[in-house]
Amino acid sequence: MKILHTSDWHLGQKLLYRDREEEHRLALDWLLALILKEEVEALIIAGDIFDIGNPPNYARKLYYQFLARLWQSPCRHILIVGGNHDSPSMLDAPRDVLEALQINVIGAATNSLEDEIIEWRTPSGNLEAVMAAVPFLRDRDLRFSESGEGGFDRIAAVSEALSSHYEALGQLIAQRNYLSDIPVIATGHLYAAGALASEPQNNIYLGNVENMSADQFPAVFNYVALGHIHRPQALGKYAFIRYSGSLIPLSFSEVQDEKSVTLLNWQGAQLEKIETIAVPVFRRLKTIKGSIDEIKEALIKFDAKKREGLLPWVELIVEGEQLMPQLDVYFQTFTREMNLDILKIKISRQNNAIDSQLAKDQNLDLSQLDVLDVFEKKCIAFGCPPTEIPKLSQTFQELRDWMLEREESA
Repeated sequence: MKILHTSDWHLGQKLLYRDREEEHRLALDWLLALILKEEVEALIIAGDIFDIGNPPNYARKLYYQFLARLWQSPCRHILIVGGNHDSPSMLDAPRDVLEALQINVIGAATNSLEDEIIEWRTPSGNLEAVMAAVPFLRDRDLRFSESGEGGFDRIAAVSEALSSHYEALGQLIAQRNYLSDIPVIATGHLYAAGALASEPQNNIYLGNVENMSADQFPAVFNYVALGHIHRPQALGKYAFIRYSGSLIPLSFSEVQDEKSVTLLNWQGAQLEKIETIAVPVFRRLKTIKGSIDEIKEALIKFDAKKREGLLPWVELIVEGEQLMPQLDVYFQTFTREMNLDILKIKISRQNNAIDSQLAKDQNLDLSQLDVLDVFEKKCIAFGCPPTEIPKLSQTFQELRDWMLEREESA
């Protein structure tokens, strides 16, 4: 049996106010072609299908078109679990219709753990795989905050609750006495210890802290398909616990990561082969750093290279103490006839990471900042004692979750 593991599509994402529709369309076309070529029989999407809870219409259309096109492919089973960027109610709304098409969707934690156990069967009715379909588990799914609880206590409680959730699922699966010659696979959307990320992962629970470790997943699972970290990787020595990574680079910090999907070749319960299949680069993202003259020279060389695909997007990081008025206009004029588009210009000075003049000339790139990180920096700026910040952050996160829930139910 061949199973394809992917995650973190982030359909509807914008990069510095630019739509990624065409890149995502090409990526999904490629993914469908791969499924046909490799005769993939099952697909797992481990969260963050969309970039925001209320994605634009074109993103929803891409999603449903892709699922519809799978109907005439060798792919007989599809499992989709929600991520922290997804709206559980939006994902779950068409669940009954999709299940009739052999598409299982778990947008949020279910009322009963039994509902997170999904059996995949052959057309003749024989059991061929068991899924522990765990989506991103929000705080309200795991536990309730306690009065006077500090930030470190909350982090430990979340980790313990996550581990207990998987342990309980593992026990339920073991009690069902399934045949020993079928794969048992778990999904997850979290930050596991040992994972290497392209940028800080401080947007999922509280702080830049791993949620659980690889050895906390029960031994009953033959493979754990993870999402949330955008860099494809296994967790150290645990080759069967993996992040597939995002489908396209979602920021300039990810340009060094080779994007991929993970193809699993099973013989019964034996995972015979794990293949990492690189996703083509549909649009080149390029960071150029140096003095003004060095950047100009690098831009000329970059433009001279012939390449296929969509128009490249470029980020410039200008180093040096000398300032130039209207630097953005200067570089836009310089590259007017080049086959590239400058999306972002930053000033990097010895004593200032963000130059005040640039902040006046251009919009600050808030998409590169995490909401909780901004809140904590504001607390520091207003003189809050460091010992109080974890508790304030917890309250802020709870308020934010409550507001997101109200938006989803509206």
